[in-house]
Amino acid sequence: MTVSKTAEKSAEKAAEATKGRKDPPEALAEALQLGELSEQLGYVLKRAQLKVFENFLRCVASLQLTPAQFSVLLLVEKNPGRNQTEIASTLGILRPNFVAMLDNLESRDLCARIRSTNDRRSHILVLTDKGKAVLARAKKLVASKHEARLNDLLGTANREALIAMLSKIANEF
Repeated sequence: MTVSKTAEKSAEKAAEATKGRKDPPEALAEALQLGELSEQLGYVLKRAQLKVFENFLRCVASLQLTPAQFSVLLLVEKNPGRNQTEIASTLGILRPNFVAMLDNLESRDLCARIRSTNDRRSHILVLTDKGKAVLARAKKLVASKHEARLNDLLGTANREALIAMLSKIANEF
């Protein structure tokens, strides 16, 4: 990749102008202009997702659960006796990633894989007693901190409208 002489000189001038200054990283980031990127739905969705996930992780830090693990535990609770392929498929998690996640959840004694009596090649998922307790605590933390913050930010009507719009994209796009 080649860089024009003008671009090199501009970069050198910018480096020289900031030499010795102790600007916080945020100040440097503010200088970037996003242009049409800020109007790209995919970009804005990803940025929002990152912020939502960061907040989720802070809210449930004491339980050491990721959003994906929380989702798995919720689905297993609501769908007892369903197999791991159905859970992974519903959440859009690739098989190798899902197996690794289940290994982690099992090692923490939050869920168990049990060979299906209907199909010996298949495993059904169940929550352990510890998994039920951790999920109950996680639900309370998510509702009282994470979802409450989103509700305060958006308001009930906007939240419902956003869920409807995102569901439409997920189901029809």
